[in-house]
Amino acid sequence: FTEEKLGQAEKTELDAHLENLLSKAECTKLWTEKIMKQTEVLLQPNPNARIEEFVYEKLDRKAPSRMNNPELLGQYMIDAGNEFGPGTAYGNALIKCGETQKRIGTADRELIQTSAINFLTPLRNFIEGDYKTITKERKLLQNKRLDLDAAKTRLKKAKVAEARAASEQEVRITQSEFDRQAEITRLLLEGISSTHAHHLRCLNDFVEAQMTYYAQCYQYMLDLQKQLGSFPSTFLSNNNQSSSTPVQSVSAPSVLASASASLPSVSNSIVTSGISELKSSSGSRKARVLYDYDAANSSELSLLADEVITVYSIPGMDSDWLMGERGNQKGKVPITYLELLN
Repeated sequence: FTEEKLGQAEKTELDAHLENLLSKAECTKLWTEKIMKQTEVLLQPNPNARIEEFVYEKLDRKAPSRMNNPELLGQYMIDAGNEFGPGTAYGNALIKCGETQKRIGTADRELIQTSAINFLTPLRNFIEGDYKTITKERKLLQNKRLDLDAAKTRLKKAKVAEARAASEQEVRITQSEFDRQAEITRLLLEGISSTHAHHLRCLNDFVEAQMTYYAQCYQYMLDLQKQLGSFPSTFLSNNNQSSSTPVQSVSAPSVLASASASLPSVSNSIVTSGISELKSSSGSRKARVLYDYDAANSSELSLLADEVITVYSIPGMDSDWLMGERGNQKGKVPITYLELLN
């Protein structure tokens, strides 16, 4: 082996097909490890929790059950809501949000469990099982090749007829053993294609688990939004704005009522009249943006919360929109995202 590395000895090269199979196996192992580790990070971002789970797994003991982040947040919200009073608007909303967060936490647990069984475990089995066997047989092949090359070198150096005959016999035996080991290694390496097919099925299972998880989360948040009402309406009532957006649930009126009750009753009429005056006049006003807005098309202007822009109305414009200007940029902006300044 040393003489080969120093370039003093000839080396029996493996055939191109076997070399390609070895390269494919190494590539598969490398990327399988990377995908597996990053999937673990995705499912459990906390490195300390991952280490703890790994230790318990090696000790063959069950890890203690703990609340995940959504469940913990949900519990805090529920406790806070009960403390503030379930009869109050804020307390009631906190409890509803907390229950939804806990449901998301449960869905998160199911995603982790399903992904571990259907995706991570098969990948880990390949790394710790099949690839270890391939590595072992590959080392044996390397040793058989070195035996063969050493026998060939001795044959070249043999001067006496008897020594030459013995060396030829040794070459035949080592060649046979090398060929046999090369065939065993080749058969194992050709199994990589079926490994890819198996991992593809596992990947489909992982995608399906993610799809289920995100669909559940979306449905939970949709239900929560319906319970709380239209979010923009709530924000607007908190910012002394009026809105034509209908409230879609039973609990939302109480939230809106309590929010508007704590504000001066004159404010809403002032703001509403301000918009009406702006609509009927050809002048412009400054307005503060209440929260971010992404333009849906080139005719609209994207907004950032708390920035101040110039707004004005043009004839024939939809009643829910104004023209907005920021420097040399201009476009339509929704009234409900603005607070007119005096």
